[in-house]
Amino acid sequence: MIAGILHQGSGLGNQLHRYVATRSLAHQKGYDWGMVYNEDKSGKEEGFKGSSFMKLNLGMAIGNIDNFWKEKTIIENGVNISPYDPEFNFIEDNTIIDGEFQDEKYWKMYEKQLPDWLKVEEMEIPDDLCVIGFRGGEYSVFPDLFLPKEYWEEGINIMKGINPEMRFEVHTDDVETARSFFPEYEIIHDIGLNWRTARYAKYAIVANSSFFIFPRWIRNGMTIAPRYWARHNTKTWALPQNYYPRFMYI
Repeated sequence: MIAGILHQGSGLGNQLHRYVATRSLAHQKGYDWGMVYNEDKSGKEEGFKGSSFMKLNLGMAIGNIDNFWKEKTIIENGVNISPYDPEFNFIEDNTIIDGEFQDEKYWKMYEKQLPDWLKVEEMEIPDDLCVIGFRGGEYSVFPDLFLPKEYWEEGINIMKGINPEMRFEVHTDDVETARSFFPEYEIIHDIGLNWRTARYAKYAIVANSSFFIFPRWIRNGMTIAPRYWARHNTKTWALPQNYYPRFMYI
């Protein structure tokens, strides 16, 4: 069995990448799999941040994790998430895996399965609506992470070049900060509605947040994302695994 860890201190995007990587590896190897939570190690669904709108198949019950004889951690210094590690393909049975797994090489081969693995209630989103996935909160106090107004303005201008009548709707974790950036647009703070809208909208402009990766990657519509991802302001690809060819980077 392969066990993945859904750290309760992680956000939804990070939890989903761990989940999808665990299922992908198990599928590839023909192993059983399951998920545990790092605090109580019970596998209770309450630890999953998206349980209100997404019902995950958590695999087999893990039981006592002491039965696992090996742990594989794919992370670098606890700070810089390492890019794709080919050793992932050599992980053996009865292993707990721990890492961010945001490089699409970990799960791209199961693209057709992902909509079912991350299944949510469908939405009808008109083609003249562009979703703005804005990340504020703790990002706003880190100059390297927080995206400037110029990024959003450029993205909006590109979308208006596609459709001069394009409408915009802001989906965010931080209503107050978002309102200061986009006073003229509707602002929505609802984790389920935010994720599902990003999943089904044809057009989106997103922040450098893992929350928006899977809904936009699965949708494969037009997604504008920040070039250099987490270091857009210093123009350094500190996290090269966050380059997804199906996104448009500016």
